[in-house]
Amino acid sequence: MDFSKELQLAKKLAKESGDYLWDVFMNNLKINYEHKSKHEIVTKYDDKIEKIIIKGIHNKFPKHQYLAEEDGYGKNINSDYLWIIDPIDGTTNFAVKNPLFGVSIALAYKGKIVLGVIYIPFSKELFWAEDEGGADVNQDKIKVSKTDNLKSAFITYCHGYKDVNVKRMLKAYSYFKVRSFEARQLGSAVVEFTWVACGRTDTIFIPGTNAWDVASGAIIVKEAGGMVTDFNNKEWGIKSPDIIASNGLIHDDVLKVLKSI
Repeated sequence: MDFSKELQLAKKLAKESGDYLWDVFMNNLKINYEHKSKHEIVTKYDDKIEKIIIKGIHNKFPKHQYLAEEDGYGKNINSDYLWIIDPIDGTTNFAVKNPLFGVSIALAYKGKIVLGVIYIPFSKELFWAEDEGGADVNQDKIKVSKTDNLKSAFITYCHGYKDVNVKRMLKAYSYFKVRSFEARQLGSAVVEFTWVACGRTDTIFIPGTNAWDVASGAIIVKEAGGMVTDFNNKEWGIKSPDIIASNGLIHDDVLKVLKSI
């Protein structure tokens, strides 16, 4: 099927939303927020951008369904099309004036992710991928790294909001930090996925995740030549509880560690 119209809309909405957020980021000394949970916050801009994206999709594709971080599922429950939206991935970074955040929009058709778009405002990088179409940033094709061993690997990670996910992440971090080239949490899954996709880093793992956190990143890494699974080495899907995306060459080695924690 041809999803070119959907892709163009996702790119337009992601870039416009991200540029607006960057103006807010640069022109506000303080961005107020509220806690959703112990490890999660939300700002008024999360809701505002999400509504803008949903409206933009609804105007073009009124019969499509959506799943958004703040609003949940829409009402078109019988649609084969599911837009997956994260209006600000890296909200904590955004709120505390750390520029590593982005906007993520993906589309699933009959349960399969067919396109993903991520816009990183601080670097003005628009990443996108279509199923079997490769991955791009701005006007250039991208590929994952060729690192083939943990000792040389640059590892990134995130975690879900539950304490059990934090504890799993800490166990893995304590292993990788002393056995890899570097292990860091950047605070934004979309930044971490795009960096894996273009070869700046080698893998990202997340215990306890949601579709809106990773759907775009998953297809972008995969189309850049990488590998994406859950912690049991099964193909990642919208309902998977965890995820690892890598250049493929170190995937098995990382999985062995994650299975043991």
